Amino acid sequence: MSKVNLAIVGAGLVGGDFIDQVASYNTRNPSTPLNVISISKSRTALLSQDFAPISLTNWRDALASATTAAPSPAELAQWLSTSPLPVILVDNTSSPDMADAYPLFASKKIHIATPNKKAFSSSNELFQKIQAAAKESGALIYHEASVGAGLPVISTLNDLVATGDRVTKIEGIFSGTLSYIFNEWSPSAGPGTAAFSDVVRVAKEKGYTEPDPRDDLNGLDVARKLTILARLSGLEIESPTSFPVHSLIPSALESATSGDEFLAGLPAHDSEIAQLRTDAESKGQVIRFVGSIDVASKSVAVKLAAFEKSHPFASLKGSDNIISFYTERYGASPLIVQGAGAGAAVTAMGVLADCLKIAGRVLSTLHPNTHLEVLNPGCVYVTVHPVRFADTLDTNSGLKRPSSRLCTA
Repeated sequence: MSKVNLAIVGAGLVGGDFIDQVASYNTRNPSTPLNVISISKSRTALLSQDFAPISLTNWRDALASATTAAPSPAELAQWLSTSPLPVILVDNTSSPDMADAYPLFASKKIHIATPNKKAFSSSNELFQKIQAAAKESGALIYHEASVGAGLPVISTLNDLVATGDRVTKIEGIFSGTLSYIFNEWSPSAGPGTAAFSDVVRVAKEKGYTEPDPRDDLNGLDVARKLTILARLSGLEIESPTSFPVHSLIPSALESATSGDEFLAGLPAHDSEIAQLRTDAESKGQVIRFVGSIDVASKSVAVKLAAFEKSHPFASLKGSDNIISFYTERYGASPLIVQGAGAGAAVTAMGVLADCLKIAGRVLSTLHPNTHLEVLNPGCVYVTVHPVRFADTLDTNSGLKRPSSRLCTA
């Protein structure tokens, strides 16, 4: 029975959850497993030199006791190029070094599934190199989880573009951390009373922020996601710093030597942002931290904005994400994607779904009678070119993608 090999880089929160989900998938689908042939972390790795599947029963213990040095991206690419089966690189890191190596992997027709935003939101030069290498070799590169974790954000955008709809604007709340902070600080249910610094502190205590909250408050994570979506919409964005990005970090605290020092100094600046909330409440509005892409004017921005309490952004709960797609076909009523946009489990699910889509396309091309089960047959769909889909996949939304576009089916 035809199979594909997986080479996994990163075994932290997302990577660990991903491996557990692969193990569960393989148990449910013993005839069409995803063969894990390597698991790498920063210093050591489990490598199957003969490409036989690695047992995932006690993979954490095995990786903890591994003595094999983790290969460099170049070494890994060279080894994977000799795989007897189609191979998918699963990069569950945020490593810029891995991102920089994507053109090399793609040039060797090593498929890629990843939540790593850096590959698609860093310099436009790197983005173009990845596209060119994938187009030349036929490598499939899927990164649904780079925006919105497991939410179908990139796939929705690609479907709109591929079917000829004209996307005019994309606007949304793209950060689970900042969604929580502003839902608590500027609630739609009534006047906000909490100090901004207190909400940030609680968010950190609950694990919503990075160890240093400035990594969330500087807006760069949202800027990276906007860069990805803008590029997929056809805009040439040089980098996440090439458009306006509103930072919530007071200038006096930019030089704080640690996250704790930053949090200690933040209360002194509560009044600076509190006035925005007061002004918004006087008009029956709330404040939200949003990203916006205006395709027609080619403008991209990360900003604070006020919304009426009846607006979908105002009624968001917890740490959910919400993304609105305005297009010619949808008119004044945007297509909205909403739900959990962060968390290890849902991010890992998005990566696994991408692996299954890649496997479905590759195996359907090589072996038209191959059957591949997916996590949710009613929601996951695969495009093939030109042979038929695996029978258990929902093909109603199957689309032939432009060969020059990085896509998520």
